[in-house]
Amino acid sequence: MDGSPASDRQNGEMDWQTSEDTVPSAPITEADARLLRARPPATGAWRDGDPVGERRFAAFGAFRTEAGRELPGIRLAYETWGELSPTRDNAVLILHALTGDSHVRGPAGPGHATAGWWEDIVGPGAPIDTDRWFVVAANMLGGCQGSTGPASIAPDGYEWASRFPALTIRDQVAAQVRLADALGIDVWAAVVGGSMGGMHALEWAIEHPERVDRLAVLCSPPTTTADQVALNSVQLEAIRIDPRFAGGEYYDAPDGEGPHRGLALARRMALLNYRSPTELNQRFGRSWQSDKSPLVDGGRYAVESYLDFHGNKFTRRFDANSYLVLVEAMNSHDVGRGRGGVEDALARITARTLVLGVDSDRLFPVDGQRRIARGIRSVVDDDVVVISSDFGHDGFLIESEAVGFHVRRLLEE
Repeated sequence: MDGSPASDRQNGEMDWQTSEDTVPSAPITEADARLLRARPPATGAWRDGDPVGERRFAAFGAFRTEAGRELPGIRLAYETWGELSPTRDNAVLILHALTGDSHVRGPAGPGHATAGWWEDIVGPGAPIDTDRWFVVAANMLGGCQGSTGPASIAPDGYEWASRFPALTIRDQVAAQVRLADALGIDVWAAVVGGSMGGMHALEWAIEHPERVDRLAVLCSPPTTTADQVALNSVQLEAIRIDPRFAGGEYYDAPDGEGPHRGLALARRMALLNYRSPTELNQRFGRSWQSDKSPLVDGGRYAVESYLDFHGNKFTRRFDANSYLVLVEAMNSHDVGRGRGGVEDALARITARTLVLGVDSDRLFPVDGQRRIARGIRSVVDDDVVVISSDFGHDGFLIESEAVGFHVRRLLEE
């Protein structure tokens, strides 16, 4: 093992500043557990006054949602890499997943709880080569890492909290369109999104086909199905039934008194959807966490400790209200809504498109990507690209070599 980030990811090495989404599952050590003994904050959101890190901010005026609710003003936090060409024709938009943020690459440090989540894909000489492309990544509207969301301060001086309006995927893309306009980018050379970010990418290419030259949709569906809404619903309920959630009004709670139990449980449920049975069974088997037997001594199985650790860790970088808003936005996803159905909507896409899935993905199975690929007229290889991986849905974040190969193909066409 060479100690590089890529090597660490493939060998299952974990550390405090690595997002669990981007590495294989690994047993939890006592040293890991000691890092989380302090009481978690009421919210893990980035707040005004916190270190800015590499973020930039773009502020906009009044924003009306699809449902008719109005925010008097919104802000998007974003990061960029590379240089925009004089003709402004080399811009690439990267759209993050549910619990991601704008920090695609770069170290953890003040303002950034975790290191970049796509380091092997974005950077000098990487598949999305920042020596060639001007790369933009924004924290989605409703998020909790600098963009306007429930943890943001409303005009009355208090957090939006439970008053924050419901959002749709289309609302979030409308906010991203404002950012593109502010940056002076009329056409994206490519829009790249995985998971929830792929939902945004599809909406960009359908609603604004003239502004998207290339499109990459990774491990995303054309609609959020009943099965997926059902899986999401139990995560939402886990947060809402935590007494310390207090109907979403918890921001003044002292450390350890916020809704961390409900949020951690929601994260544990989600991780089971993100990973495959093969990976969990091979990684953990029936191993114990310690020398105490789970059968008679009150011990625990190693996989239980893995889920507990990452649920607890998650509460220190995310916000419970944002989780509700973003999952509900994901539930709204249906490219065919109001457009004559899925196939009619996909037929609007003119971008050269990469559609990629992972064969072990049980959150957004490959059938969904096949439907997307069938509906778009200009698809790489005229079909979905399927990666074989034991890592399930998170394979698009972990299988850097395979994903990078296909993303590079798209950009070099």
